[in-house]
Amino acid sequence: MNSLENTESVETGLKPTKENRKKFDIDLAYGQMHEDQIIEMLRDKKLEVKTERGMWTKTGNIAIEFESYGKPSGINATESDYWFHRLAVDDEVFCTLVFDVPTLKKIVEKLDYHKVVKGGDNYASKMFLVNLSKLFSTDTLKLYRQLSTEV
Repeated sequence: MNSLENTESVETGLKPTKENRKKFDIDLAYGQMHEDQIIEMLRDKKLEVKTERGMWTKTGNIAIEFESYGKPSGINATESDYWFHRLAVDDEVFCTLVFDVPTLKKIVEKLDYHKVVKGGDNYASKMFLVNLSKLFSTDTLKLYRQLSTEV
């Protein structure tokens, strides 16, 4: 390795230095594995896409519908493999959260701090109102780990 290559590696971060090559290879393999998982996740799968506008920016909550007109709907009726929850600010998407449907369903049902609210047409739908910061809290992570070990 000549000194120019080493300098380019340090400055740009595009090529690993000799000292970091082993770590780079491990990180690259790990990254490629996750890229393949995302590709597989989207290939031939059913997706549920919900978009939150407005209120989530003020309250920090998202609404996950589970019943409408007395019948299962939303999370309780979807046949999708993945739930995409897009968070928009005005007309632009801020981010998209992606959940495996069975995992999201287990988590929202078991959270001790969600609220159930009515909304939608004629206020005929029931929704879990879930606080985003609590959804991603260490308590929810513990709940996820606990639910993952239950059979």
